[in-house]
Amino acid sequence: MKNKGRVVLMYDNTCCLCRASMKWIQLHAIRRDAFECIPCQSEERRIRFPEMTDETCRKSLQLVLSDNRILAGDMALPEIVVRLKGLRWSYVLFKIPIIKALLYAIYHWIANNRYIISRTIKPFIEE
Repeated sequence: MKNKGRVVLMYDNTCCLCRASMKWIQLHAIRRDAFECIPCQSEERRIRFPEMTDETCRKSLQLVLSDNRILAGDMALPEIVVRLKGLRWSYVLFKIPIIKALLYAIYHWIANNRYIISRTIKPFIEE
């Protein structure tokens, strides 16, 4: 597996779970510039990615690869982990069908309940 290039990661800035996840991802990136994180609600996102609606962006995280392909939600996770220290090995797990199915279910449950989860864990997350 070769070193992957910089990607743009868009997230829901109104969700403290999403914000904390972006901080964690940036902290654990293999390179300081591996990820460019942009809030879905930002003007920069609207200007740079006008084809992406606010609703689509807020529905799940969006990852724009260096070849301009966009991966959303659970489909973006393998490309994220390959850029993280200590987790690159887990990239191969995403190729296993049962893992992919489980990942899909877990990701979508968390995404659909992230505001409830955020309210529950907010006292434990540094803003």
